[in-house]
Amino acid sequence: MVLAAGRGMRMRPLTDVTPKPLLPVQGKPLMQWPMEALLAGGFGRMVVNTAWLGEQIDEHCVAWSREHPGCDVTLSREGTDFGYALETAGGIARALPLLADVFWVLAGDIYVPDFQFTQASVERFEASGLLAHIWLVPNPPHNPRGDFGLGADGLAISRADEAWTFSTIGLYRRELFELPWCEVLPGNPQGTAEPLAPLLRRAMDAGQVSAEIYSGTWVDVGTPERLEELNQQD
Repeated sequence: MVLAAGRGMRMRPLTDVTPKPLLPVQGKPLMQWPMEALLAGGFGRMVVNTAWLGEQIDEHCVAWSREHPGCDVTLSREGTDFGYALETAGGIARALPLLADVFWVLAGDIYVPDFQFTQASVERFEASGLLAHIWLVPNPPHNPRGDFGLGADGLAISRADEAWTFSTIGLYRRELFELPWCEVLPGNPQGTAEPLAPLLRRAMDAGQVSAEIYSGTWVDVGTPERLEELNQQD
């Protein structure tokens, strides 16, 4: 699942007319980088959620999937269905009927050009029996305190003195988005907007989330300045 429903307020005025996942980075729309990486890893069935200026993302995904045989993109249109974005956990719960028992999730506004989505990662996660596996990155200047810790046993820690930043990339088991872990009904028919971090913290406290560090290029393209800096690189 590629998350692409956010408003991108910090990117205004650019996002007043273009949804953030479609802003060009190094010659192509930002969300196309992870979509191409997923496809390269053999993960051709994708779900993309939309809200703000969602029709533009719809058009892009339809055109992109036509150009890439073996790729099947399904849209979860939160804006059309409810008039607003459902946040991360709410959006995943909304799309749950479209997702497999184990699935990737990542944000469509993260630039991580060298990350490899592999079947081996999926198989290791499936064998672990855990509810989630997430990738952490070194803390960028705009998030110096980080989000989650990492124990010597490979399990994520909900609160730690030494914390890393959540990359937004993760593998999940659908049970995490069902009772008793998640109170939002599968399919989210009521349109509940729910963040992901509290859900992840509950699962971490129960020892149900593993993690690893990713040290490759990773940029949260959250401001016009960061976007310009990326596009100035050779």
